[in-house]
Formats: sequence, structure tokens, C-alpha cells
Amino acid sequence: MSATQSTPSANNVVELQAKDLPAHCPNPAMPLWSSHPRVYLDLSHGGSATCSYCGTQYKLAPGTVIKGH
Repeated sequence: MSATQSTPSANNVVELQAKDLPAHCPNPAMPLWSSHPRVYLDLSHGGSATCSYCGTQYKLAPGTVIKGH
């Protein structure tokens, strides 16, 4: 996760860099007690996604490019 993020919650947005992909939730910055099953997030449509379990929002940092196969 990028150094600019704070502890994620439903009230804030986690900004992701290319090195953070593929995006998944819970992410490494989340405390163990708040974890849920890991889900991978599709950021290819609009550059943002919301976790269906906890509501944490993820978005790509400005200028971040998703490279496909």
C-alpha cells in the first residue's frame, strides 16, 4: 500500500500505486481483528472499487496505469 494512506475504513479512500496491484481487501495496513475473507478488486473500470465486505474504497493514484495481458 502506498505511504500516503491511513488506516483504511469505510470513511476514507485507500490510494493505490502500480506496485500495490492486484488490489485486494483486507489490505496489509488493516488490523487483524477487522479482517474478512480476501476479495480482489477490479479497478479497470473507472479506477476505483469498493469492498463488498467492509465498504473500504480503493482508487488508483493519479497517473497510475493498469497494464493488461
